[in-house]
Amino acid sequence: MKYADFENAFSAARLNKYRKACNGNDIKALTLYRHNVKLCQKFYGVLNVFEIVLRNAINKHYTAHFNDADWIYHQLQTGGMLEHSPQQKDVLNEIHAMVNNNKYTPDKVVSSVSFGFWTYMFTKVPFRLGNQSLLQIFPNRQIGLGQKAIFKELQQIKQFRNRIAHHEPICFDATGHKSMVYTQTNYTLILKYLSFFGYNKEELFFGLDVMPDIVMDKIMKM
Repeated sequence: MKYADFENAFSAARLNKYRKACNGNDIKALTLYRHNVKLCQKFYGVLNVFEIVLRNAINKHYTAHFNDADWIYHQLQTGGMLEHSPQQKDVLNEIHAMVNNNKYTPDKVVSSVSFGFWTYMFTKVPFRLGNQSLLQIFPNRQIGLGQKAIFKELQQIKQFRNRIAHHEPICFDATGHKSMVYTQTNYTLILKYLSFFGYNKEELFFGLDVMPDIVMDKIMKM
């Protein structure tokens, strides 16, 4: 295919970012575009593991804290920890749909709610109503790292995740030049939190082709 064909398929506005970063070289622009796609694929695996580890840790903690396997449903009710959650209505609708279809289980709720639902747990109100106990899920966290800082960093990871989910480039800096600073910063942050849980990345990712370092290196050597 010619560059014009790719431009027609992906749109000129999307490819122009890559073309500009490659000084107008069409071949390099398409190569960079493909490298960005591959890099996003790598991070999809990393983020998938991270999200599952985070949500399962929170679910395990609050199941024990409230002595309630169905704590999400009950805490979404009036007076509950999650009464004012931005996702309250959507999650309750999802639960009611599961009940109506005879498919409801607490575990299905855990797997169906969004990443934003889990990061919301670290905002001020639910954290306080949860008896300020949630940081216990991070047995190896840095001394002095509190609720506010953790929420801010998890929000950063969420924004990185959303860029990938919406097929946005992660290989540029704010000026449109090739850069791995943003991506590497988020990768380091993800690994930091996995270490807070007490996991080793090599063991947690064993057997999975998820390490993005090689693709990042290829991008910077173009």
